[in-house]
Parts: sequence; structure tokens; C-alpha cells
Amino acid sequence: MIVIRIVVFCLGGVLALNALFSAIRAFVVPRGATDRLVRIVFVVMRYAFALVLWRRSKKTRERALAYLAPITLLTLPVVWLASLLLGYTGIYWALGRASWNDAFDTSRLSLLSLSSNVGALTAGPVFAFSETAFSVLLAAILVAYLPTMYSAFSQREAAVTGLETRAGSPPTPLKMIVRYYTIRGMDEISEIWEEWQAWFEVVEETHTALQPLVLYRSPQPNRSWITAAGSVLDSAAIVASTLDRPRDPRAELCIRAGYICLQRIASVFDIPYDPDPSPSDPISVSRAEYDAVYEALAASGVPLRPDRDHAWRDFAGWRVNYDIPLVALTVLVMAPPAPWSSDRVAYDPSRLRRARSAAIEVATEMLNRRLATESQHGPG
Repeated sequence: MIVIRIVVFCLGGVLALNALFSAIRAFVVPRGATDRLVRIVFVVMRYAFALVLWRRSKKTRERALAYLAPITLLTLPVVWLASLLLGYTGIYWALGRASWNDAFDTSRLSLLSLSSNVGALTAGPVFAFSETAFSVLLAAILVAYLPTMYSAFSQREAAVTGLETRAGSPPTPLKMIVRYYTIRGMDEISEIWEEWQAWFEVVEETHTALQPLVLYRSPQPNRSWITAAGSVLDSAAIVASTLDRPRDPRAELCIRAGYICLQRIASVFDIPYDPDPSPSDPISVSRAEYDAVYEALAASGVPLRPDRDHAWRDFAGWRVNYDIPLVALTVLVMAPPAPWSSDRVAYDPSRLRRARSAAIEVATEMLNRRLATESQHGPG
């Protein structure tokens, strides 16, 4: 019997400490640290939403998905407190409570109040105080970091909202380049590269440290931070590769900041990608799709490089750096349709239930296609 109580005491302590460290990993550790408990909560909530949204219209589904991340975030402290409650129930039983009901009652009273009925339990007041302190600490962590999260969310969405003026909704590189050429001239487009380079750097920091932000959706149903990022990167890649104008280092630095950002976020969710791809590796954008944009730009009077084949190779050489992370992250966040990003993979309702697994599968499939191409034709 003593051995059983010792084992229960240890298991209860592990359960309680796991809840505390889960909160610390989720909100306090500045480095992106994956937490299993947080991941399980998000997966379960996705299943719950899937049951409600199965066979619903796209409009209803998109409106409901806006609540997924906030509700899951508010579910986390409930899960953490429940872990504390059960963990300390085991501790109190191991310390000498006559029954599990008595142990649960002691844990319940100690959870949010110092007026516990520990009685003559060995070290009972110490454990009761620690339970109360841990529960208050968990609540304080969440309350303290909610303003931080919403500040980062607001900062992210300000740029996404402003992009609609330049690139339309959903944003496309064709609309952005034509609007700049028509309204302000191509010399003015460089302003967006500095703005979005800073945006990518901030998003990398906040979305790897505060991972629930990745799943927070934009206020408007046809916007998404990840499709906006893809549109800016594709626009910069076209400017750097296709437009007949002097080389713009700011566009190239924006692309580099962008693919580093997306790769780091993909790493946090264990999404595979090639960190050093060959410029000749295949990408999800086809040559026909690129040619259609090239011809549309030419029809609008935008000056283009005459060697289209060389321009395509340069564009693909830029796109290959962020192609897999971009497409996989659109699957992960279940982004609304947008050209050259979330439209690369057909919508599958089951992805609502297993978004992370689907993102990994998509990334793995794209990597396998690249490997197959290299084995047939050799590295470029």
C-alpha cells in the first residue's frame, strides 16, 4: 500500500508540474518551444469544431473558424487548472486521505483559496499553499500575456489590412504590380519591401514564441496573414526576376526575411522543408501560371525583361526558398483561397480535424516530388 501511495504521489506531482511548465513553455519561454499538452488541446478543439462545421457552407465555416484560436486559448487555463486539481488530488491521497473523495475535496478547496481542510496531513499546509500559488500563477501568466498576444495580432493585421489597397482581396502580385505601375510608378514600389521586411522579422519573433497567434484569423473572412505574406513574396520575386528595371536589393532582402520567417514558423510545427534548396528544384507554381501573369503585365504596359525563360528561372529560384513552408502553412491555418498559396492544395474537410498532420503531409509530398525530379534529371 505504501508503494502505491508513493507512485500516486509521484504521478500527481508530475501532472501538476507538467501543467505549470506547459504554461511557461506556451507563453513565457521566448524561444518557440513545442508543448504536447497545448498541442493536444488544439487538436481536440479542431475535432470539436469539425463536428459542428461538417457539411456547413464556406461562409459559415469561415465565420466559425474565427473563434477556434480564441476559444482554445481560453480553454488552456481550464485544462491547466484541471491538471493541478487532479495532480494534487493524488498527492493528498498519497499523504493519507482516507478516500479519493476526501482527497479531491481537499484539492478543490486548495486550488483557488488558502482556506483548505488539510487537517493533520503530513506537510499538508505546504502542498495546499503550493497548489494555490500555482493556480494563481497560471491565471497570472494568461492574463499578463493576453495583451501581448493581441498587441502582436493587431500589429500583424495592420499590415495585412493595408495590403488590400495595394494588392486587392485576396491579394495577388499581378494586382499589386499593375496598381503601382498605373498609380505611382514602379520606382515607388520599393517602399513596401522595407515595410514588409520589418513585418516578417516581427512575425517570426512573435509567432514562434506565441504559437497560438499562427491560428488567429484576420477580422475579414477573405484575408489571412499567410496568404498576404505569400503575395508580397511573390510580388518581390517577380520584381526581382521579371521586371526590366535596375536591381532592387530591398526586394531581395524582403524575400530573404520572408522565407526565413516562414521556415522558422514551419519548424515550430515540425513541418519538413529543404533549408537549402537548389534554384532549379520544382515549385508549386507552374510555368503556364507564370506566363499568364507575364502576359497580363505586358498588356498593362509594365516593362518586362525580354528573355522570359531566364526570368522564369530567376523567379523559380526565388520562390523555391519559401514554396513548401508557404503552402504547408496555408493548410495548417486553413487559410481562405488565394492565388499561388492556399489554392495549391484542394480543400479537404478532414484537414479541419487534422490541420497540422495535413500540413506535414503536404510538405512531405512536395519534398518527395523534388527528390523524384532530382533522381530523374540530376541536381540542377
